[in-house]
Amino acid sequence: MNKYELTVVISAKLEDEARLATLEKVKDMIARFGGTVTNVNDWGKKKLAYDIQKMSEAFYTFVEFDAPATAPAELEAQLRIMDGVVRYLCVSVEA
Repeated sequence: MNKYELTVVISAKLEDEARLATLEKVKDMIARFGGTVTNVNDWGKKKLAYDIQKMSEAFYTFVEFDAPATAPAELEAQLRIMDGVVRYLCVSVEA
């Protein structure tokens, strides 16, 4: 199992319930692809460096997880088409 950190930027236009549901979907996908979530760090609403889809703010969440090497590619393929997710980045964490 490799260690990864996923940064998810969720639209500020979503209500709190929809934002939390989107985050739960992300955690469920990690589990479905064979991973286990070890830590979730919610930074809340932050100003974006530049406007994305006419938005100047979004919610930042960092998810640390352990997963097989194939999981990040599968996860990114799903995040790419997920509603409410503005940007994402999954990186490998050196032990």
